[in-house]
Amino acid sequence: MVKVGVIGATGYTGEEIIRILLRHPNIKITYLAAKIEKEQPIDEIFPYLSSRLDLNCEILDIQKAISKADLFFLALPHTVSFKVAPLLLAHNKKVIDLSADYRIKNLSVYEFWYKTKHTDTANVKKSVYGLPELYREKIKKADLVANPGCYPTAAILSLLPLLISESLENTAIIIDAKSGLTGAGRKASMDFFFSEINENLKPYKINSHQHMPEIEQELSKITEKKILLSFCPHLIPINRGILETIYCVPRSGIDQEKILRIYKKFYQTEPFVRIFEKSLPTIRDVVGTNFCDIAVKLDKQRDILIVVSAIDNLLKGAAGQAVQNMNLMCGFPETTALL
Repeated sequence: MVKVGVIGATGYTGEEIIRILLRHPNIKITYLAAKIEKEQPIDEIFPYLSSRLDLNCEILDIQKAISKADLFFLALPHTVSFKVAPLLLAHNKKVIDLSADYRIKNLSVYEFWYKTKHTDTANVKKSVYGLPELYREKIKKADLVANPGCYPTAAILSLLPLLISESLENTAIIIDAKSGLTGAGRKASMDFFFSEINENLKPYKINSHQHMPEIEQELSKITEKKILLSFCPHLIPINRGILETIYCVPRSGIDQEKILRIYKKFYQTEPFVRIFEKSLPTIRDVVGTNFCDIAVKLDKQRDILIVVSAIDNLLKGAAGQAVQNMNLMCGFPETTALL
């Protein structure tokens, strides 16, 4: 039985991690912390946990945390995790960080996008990007996993087979992404009031979203070329889920059947990627699951390849993928508590 702590337990992602871990047969949640006014039972914060988790959610005390758990999920805001993770790692604890603090390897790029100086250079170098479909073997050996962002998870999984098989004519890529409101986190802001979001569709941070460098980093690593993409995110009036429509230029001579074979072969052993042939992914089909659903449509007349993908931003885009990574790090079956 592995003792686990969740730091940032009252956010959407922290709450979702708790939900999953409660049905995990090899895990015992032994420590919860969050930015709260005073310590209180977690079932007072989330009443549905009554009789399911008898544990207080505390104001973070690093020494107490170290004594209570062996592995930690950091469901903390960006620019906060790099102050906490090294304290845990120094005591041989395993850490899965759900912020961007250890995803971006070039610290000057991180500091440009997040407007903060990074103070944990050594662990950035050691961290493993937590996309199991790409880095499974490295994740198994890691002490620090940088859990991918939600938009990057859908984008990278959508494009991996095309880039690795060299099926694109060039790297001109446009990502049109739409996300439910929980992707913005549990915080008070006028932009996220019900009356602002309901019956509305809102583009934001076009080509200036902080997930762009993360996507570009991983795609550039795959192709060994510098990739600069166009990324157009939108908020839609639903609680959770992401759907991305990605436009790219196919290599000449390729056809729909070959593209499908490439995707099916690439993901044939992946438990959480589903390739659709006769229908298109929808958000409704993935909400509440750890799946990434993908479909590909080649338009030869217009010389364009369109990839559509859908994930639950709180699961495959955050908490579910984090537990998937934990399973790999701890030697458990990868799908435990996720199917």
